[in-house]
Amino acid sequence: MVGRSRVKVGFFGDGPWAHGALKRLVADVSVEVKFVCVRFGRPDQVLAALASGFGIPVLSHRDVNSDAFFDMARSYGADLFVSMSFDQIFKGRMINHPPLKAINCHAGKLPFYRGRNVLNWALINDEPEFGITVHYMDEGIDTGDIILQKTYPITDRDDYRSLLATAYEGCAGLLYDAVKLIQAGQARPVWQGSIDPVGMYCGVRREGDEAINWDSTSREVFNFIRALCRPGPMAASRLNGQEVRVNKARLVPGARAYINIPGQVLGRTGKGFYVKTRDTFIEVVEYEYKGKVKVGDRLGWAGR
Repeated sequence: MVGRSRVKVGFFGDGPWAHGALKRLVADVSVEVKFVCVRFGRPDQVLAALASGFGIPVLSHRDVNSDAFFDMARSYGADLFVSMSFDQIFKGRMINHPPLKAINCHAGKLPFYRGRNVLNWALINDEPEFGITVHYMDEGIDTGDIILQKTYPITDRDDYRSLLATAYEGCAGLLYDAVKLIQAGQARPVWQGSIDPVGMYCGVRREGDEAINWDSTSREVFNFIRALCRPGPMAASRLNGQEVRVNKARLVPGARAYINIPGQVLGRTGKGFYVKTRDTFIEVVEYEYKGKVKVGDRLGWAGR
């Protein structure tokens, strides 16, 4: 692939990851962002304002694969389409129109953690790390050849908020680096099947999926709660007919396994209360509840 002294980009995005990526691209005089396309159903007003401030046209369309949008996008003469947290799947015509094709940045370690809500799932699955991947688009979901990938460790001090902060910065930087590799003609794509022939998909999390199953191990409950902490919906349970939202829990060092009633409140602490799990018990330290938590109370499914 021959390098280019200047590359023209059509940018599709949403959220803080897209804000950072757009700023990085605009700051490079050898990159020209021809347009910014925001989501149709819930357009990112911050991204739109950023683009307008840079003098970049702002687009939006219900169907980016339609003839109308394709003709509009084509008129800008972009060399490369770039997607960062955009919510529509590009079809072949859109992918193959730019001379340098189309790329996407995904906050998951492909070919694993394809799909949706992957930071939450990585925590729930007790992963020791998560990845950010920039890949060429194909007509699958997060299945195109990998251009760049970077991994970040996950420790017990991490939660959804901290992983988001890392991903916001990491996605912007890695996407910019991938654009520069492509511009220089130095991209060396890696077929995902050469890493793993099957990979893994994650489904979208919906309302109701935040219910805590206390008949899980303390480690599993800890991971679940930190995966859904603010700015997520927070993990949920029921107590005395009222909902409890749990933002943070703590593993109790040295707690031994024994048989008892999962979900039962075992005692009060300085910051919260102990709850029995399948194996040991866990301390709930940040929560929202209108009533008073008492020893002997039983926490149950949020849907009950």
